[in-house]
Amino acid sequence: MRAVVQRVRDASVRVDGAISGAIDRGLLVYLGVAKGDSEANARWLAEKIAGLRIFEDADEKMNLSVQDIGGGILSISQFTLLADTKKGKRPSYNDAAPPAEAERLYEHFKSLVAALVTTSACGVFGAHMDVAYVNDGPVTIILDTNA
Repeated sequence: MRAVVQRVRDASVRVDGAISGAIDRGLLVYLGVAKGDSEANARWLAEKIAGLRIFEDADEKMNLSVQDIGGGILSISQFTLLADTKKGKRPSYNDAAPPAEAERLYEHFKSLVAALVTTSACGVFGAHMDVAYVNDGPVTIILDTNA
């Protein structure tokens, strides 16, 4: 699994013009599921993200996690994170999990996140989504369970 994690002041996602998920201060997580990923990968990633100390404390040091600040996580499925661009100009997505498996693991990831944070929201798997956010910092972290 590959995740791009962004610290945000707020974030929302729209599908067909309607908001399907929104958070205030917290993390926006784009999640790509690769072939061979497992529920154990999803658990490790959910716990890692919820515990990342990337929010500032009173001394302006990044010592607090989204759990510590009572923030939310907005999860968005994004298979394009698995793009292979080594050859040519057209990305290959051969490393991405098949849609049914990716959706199953994305749903599992979302349920794990929901148990770890105060507020969790999400996009719609496979849908065209409009994502809006204010990146705070900016702070962007890339995590990969297969690296």
